[in-house]
Amino acid sequence: MPKITYIEHNGKEHQVEIPVGYSVMEGAIKNSIPGIDADCGGSCACATCHIWVDEKYLNIMPEIKEAERDMLDFVTGANKASRLSCQIMITNELDGIIVRMPEKQS
Repeated sequence: MPKITYIEHNGKEHQVEIPVGYSVMEGAIKNSIPGIDADCGGSCACATCHIWVDEKYLNIMPEIKEAERDMLDFVTGANKASRLSCQIMITNELDGIIVRMPEKQS
């Protein structure tokens, strides 16, 4: 299974294995990792699962869709590394990915 490293705003790291086909958000929720609220349950209807993808993984990320881009417009602190974790499905190519979480979700 691919491994993901989640880094909380305070620097605390959580490395977990996530089954292929789960989203980065589901991996956090199922492993009780704090920092991803996921109020809409993964339907891309809020931005409470905002993360920053580590720069070295940006080039292998799936393309961002318009609905996700629209939601990110509402995120405080959004930048080129910003994604909604509910929209990133785990694949073997994402093994080792590192994501950082904001201090609080918008």
